[in-house]
Amino acid sequence: MKQDARLQCVDATIREYRDDDEAAVVALSLRAWDPVFASVRDVLGEVIFQRLYGENWSVRQQQDVQKALRDPRSKVWVAEELDEVVGFVATIANHDPDIHMGEINMLAVDPDSQNQGVGSQLTDRATDWLRESGMRVVVISTSGDVGHAPARRTYEKAGYTPFPAVNFFKPV
Repeated sequence: MKQDARLQCVDATIREYRDDDEAAVVALSLRAWDPVFASVRDVLGEVIFQRLYGENWSVRQQQDVQKALRDPRSKVWVAEELDEVVGFVATIANHDPDIHMGEINMLAVDPDSQNQGVGSQLTDRATDWLRESGMRVVVISTSGDVGHAPARRTYEKAGYTPFPAVNFFKPV
């Protein structure tokens, strides 16, 4: 993993995910994404939000996190501070000979550990692994709302180039 000044302020240890990390990863993810989903609800409105995520977004999000953790194509790392899991990142490497594109498909840092470089450290570890796995491009998707601003800052600090996209939603 590359070393730079922003990683030196972090006391986190990055290690490979273990099955017994699941409960901690799910819990921190839901805490981390609570303000994100609130922002998404504000942007989309209640009708569209409920049609996308149901009455309780956290139920679907927990299922999505568990799916990512259990996906045999995924490589997952956790960040630990004082023997406590405080963040995670999940990746998928696409070994299609024409594409060689990896994806960081989930990243979350516990709110109490945010703004300390943990997200950057996890992003760098995932990017390094994807490069070492033969990927020529790595993609990370996020949204343009206020709740996703910290994610955008993390990815931009890691050297990712934003490519604006616009999604339109309409309840039918």
